[in-house]
Amino acid sequence: MATPSVEFIGMIGTRDASETRPATGPAIDPDYTVRFARAHEDAGFDRILIGYSSGRPDGVQVAAHVAARTERLGLLIAHRPGFIAPTLAARTFATLDQFTEGRVAVHTITGGNDTEQRRDGDYLSKDERYDRTDEYLGILRRAWASSEPFDHTGRHYRFEDYGSEVLPYRESGIPLYFGGSSEAAYRVGAKHADTFALWGEPLAETAQQIASVRAAAEAAGRAEPPGISVSFRPILAPTEELAWERAHRILDTIKSGAGRPFFDQARHHQNVASPANVGSQRLLAAAAKQDLHDRALWTPTATASGAGGNTTALVGTPETVAQALLDYVDIGATTLLIRGYDPLDDAIDYGRHLLPLVRQELAHRAATRSAPTAAGTTR
Repeated sequence: MATPSVEFIGMIGTRDASETRPATGPAIDPDYTVRFARAHEDAGFDRILIGYSSGRPDGVQVAAHVAARTERLGLLIAHRPGFIAPTLAARTFATLDQFTEGRVAVHTITGGNDTEQRRDGDYLSKDERYDRTDEYLGILRRAWASSEPFDHTGRHYRFEDYGSEVLPYRESGIPLYFGGSSEAAYRVGAKHADTFALWGEPLAETAQQIASVRAAAEAAGRAEPPGISVSFRPILAPTEELAWERAHRILDTIKSGAGRPFFDQARHHQNVASPANVGSQRLLAAAAKQDLHDRALWTPTATASGAGGNTTALVGTPETVAQALLDYVDIGATTLLIRGYDPLDDAIDYGRHLLPLVRQELAHRAATRSAPTAAGTTR
């Protein structure tokens, strides 16, 4: 069996902010945004995620700004179905995909918090939102693949004679990523997504989620299941002792409230003790069991920040964290989404010290498995 290649995804914002530092300056700092994106490109990341919330800058416009000032970096744009028509979304993403010569991907977030949804005028229940997402993504796929006009009549959308002059840059279309941890998320995401995204849980729990996604894909009639993305917040240092000292400094800073405006917005002012979305509930449940899991997964950062996103850390030297990431590859991860608590500096460090180790080991595995034996066969 061939050793899988691994895609590395980072994440950018439009100003310097994280759970450990208060945002400074305007909501959009164009120069910082470009510097942040170029740091990922220079570091060797394949894509950058551009996040979504009801208060953030529009992701498509952020992506267009970054695309014009980078050369090869992929753009993963978080998108919440339901606020614009799927036909318009199809043209919007296809237009940017053409201008960037195929660098666009879309990360679907159905939405797990009723309060946050209502800020943009969405009053559907969670189950209704997933039903709408199912219909929405089906329309996107058809709009990207169809050169002929078509009609659609569904529960949430109805239109006639839709046709577009603009299709994606590649015939294969625009890659769809999908995030979620509920049964509804498995059902809809496994049906439509090229890559299903999970937050960083312990290996056993992650393996269970991967199995659930694959079972849902099989139930949807897919011949091949989607790839799996797992996301973490690596905390690196030259020695184990220094890495753990740094980890505890970061945790103390989070607990001090220095970055509270950032993570309050990220978790949409949800009830920290009882978040509405299953992904956050799962992270907090893992943290309640113990602080350290497996090789290097550390969960107190999730508890301190309310688990309002991918907030679990991998702590250690680059060698330790690289091996921890490879543990997830070994159970089925095809994409690794990593971002730091010191966002820009960490992205640079990951490129220097972490990504090369993971890729070197994967290349070694591939070479070892394909090397000819004395009998002239391959291993």
